[in-house]
Amino acid sequence: MKLWQKNVQVNRDIDTFTVGKDREMDLYLAEYDVLGSMAHITMLESIGLLSPDELPVLLTELRAIYAQIQTGDFTIEPDVEDIHSQVELMLTRKLGDLGKKIHSGRSRNDQVLVDIKLFTRDEIRQVVEDVSALILTLIDRSNHYKDLLMPGYTHLQVAMPSSFGLWFGAYAESLVDDLQLLQAAYKICNRNPLGSAAGYGSSFPLNRQMTTDLLGFDSMNYNVVYAQMGRGKMERSVGFALAGIAATLSKLAFDACLFNSQNFGFITLPDEFTTGSSIMPHKKNPDVFELIRAKCNRLQSIPQQITLVINNLPSGYFRDMQIVKEIFLPAFSELRNCLDMTRRMINEIKVNDHILEDEKYACLFSVEKVNELVLKGMPFRDAYKQVGMEIENGTFIPNLQISHTHEGSIGNLCNDHIEAKMHEIVAGFHFEKIDKAKEGLVAS
Repeated sequence: MKLWQKNVQVNRDIDTFTVGKDREMDLYLAEYDVLGSMAHITMLESIGLLSPDELPVLLTELRAIYAQIQTGDFTIEPDVEDIHSQVELMLTRKLGDLGKKIHSGRSRNDQVLVDIKLFTRDEIRQVVEDVSALILTLIDRSNHYKDLLMPGYTHLQVAMPSSFGLWFGAYAESLVDDLQLLQAAYKICNRNPLGSAAGYGSSFPLNRQMTTDLLGFDSMNYNVVYAQMGRGKMERSVGFALAGIAATLSKLAFDACLFNSQNFGFITLPDEFTTGSSIMPHKKNPDVFELIRAKCNRLQSIPQQITLVINNLPSGYFRDMQIVKEIFLPAFSELRNCLDMTRRMINEIKVNDHILEDEKYACLFSVEKVNELVLKGMPFRDAYKQVGMEIENGTFIPNLQISHTHEGSIGNLCNDHIEAKMHEIVAGFHFEKIDKAKEGLVAS
């Protein structure tokens, strides 16, 4: 079944090529297509395109389809082109011509637009929850190890004293910034395109504010041409936000692999999170973090992949945009899987508390000695030269007692501020508005 088909039979090879992975991808969108239809027909009844008797009949059947999707019993049949066609087919089988009325005043173009936005809103929410859980785990580890020193590096050269408190806390704050970017992308997403039809509006007196409210959007995409132009742009914007989170995870994974290696020996990964070698019996490989690194590097390519599909397209709809779904929709589950694995690994990492006993780290404290001399009145450049000569002559004796008190330093991690910022950003999503809208649609 094709909503657009008339009397000409489509060539099977052409059909296979043009449909592509749409049936598979549209399963991601199934529940959201039903929610969009519920809001749309409620609005149609308010403007007289459905009778007061017809609306409850359609809503009852749509709620039944929604329940079927929730239990995992829903499929898109092999000869059905997409989720929109499947839902309408199921309604017409049950209700006859009444089922065909749900398409009045809309196109598959604005249907898929609203489906993707509703899907993206829910997926962003799941990512926010997973990122928040990881931030709290990192802050917990940071507080636990706040007094345990470790080497800090620049250019992969021993540089200055750091701490495990700083290391864990740095990634917590990085993820807080990533949440801020994700919130900006969410605000771009959370605008209603429904009613733009094929991109040029409708001669029906549609009440777009009503569907905006029913679906819990913050506002609508007002200009109907821009609503279509926004397809791909929204996905790319969200893709950039997902890529930011992935970049943080990738860097953390690289650190963990490096610090776990025998040449560093800063941390030990739990045995159950490592794998062995088929030939070397001593090996405990950090495969989980290596795969997180690789998957997150791939996730960082999402905005570029989307750009290459939609770049230089003029205004209006083009079939090119179908391919964006294949890039975008599966990305959320892959990122969430990486977030979950990272959180579990971080929670179980064992830390080496004797690192600085190795004399090769003595020079970590050279800057501390310079600063000590400066505090006694020696000009900085003279103090720098004196300590440098002591190091060259082999007479440098480090003072392992350090005192860093300023905000964000070893002795003042500011983790409470980082956590407070996270809670402020999460509250700014206002996910409760989505819950209220969904409950209003699906409640019988």
